[in-house]
Amino acid sequence: MKKVIAFLTIALALTATSQAQHSMKKDKMMDAPVKTIALEQVAGEFVQKEIKVNPGTYVFTVTNNEVGHDVGFVLVKKGDNISNPKNHIQTAYVTQAVATGQTQSSQATTLSAGSYYYFCPLNPTATDNLLIVE
Repeated sequence: MKKVIAFLTIALALTATSQAQHSMKKDKMMDAPVKTIALEQVAGEFVQKEIKVNPGTYVFTVTNNEVGHDVGFVLVKKGDNISNPKNHIQTAYVTQAVATGQTQSSQATTLSAGSYYYFCPLNPTATDNLLIVE
């Protein structure tokens, strides 16, 4: 019986240590700095055609430079069907449509290594603008 109690005590201690480490890692990730990726749209296109960044958490800012109507922003992992809204990274959407001469931001979006397409269906822009995370 003493062996069983000793085993359970050790198992409980290891579980508590593991949980504490996981919690600390999670807190550190949440404290990671949020960087900004600034994009500008003109009539029919983004000024930036390709962007390279490191993995991390980003906010997208989109400026409407005299397009003449509202614009938006869509980000999709390369290889996913861009026409299916389920594949859109919804935190990357600007929080409201961007009026002419204005800038709007997205929510913080964590990007892992890979390639992503970005476009605006309202402008409309090409769907092969590329964000590379390496």
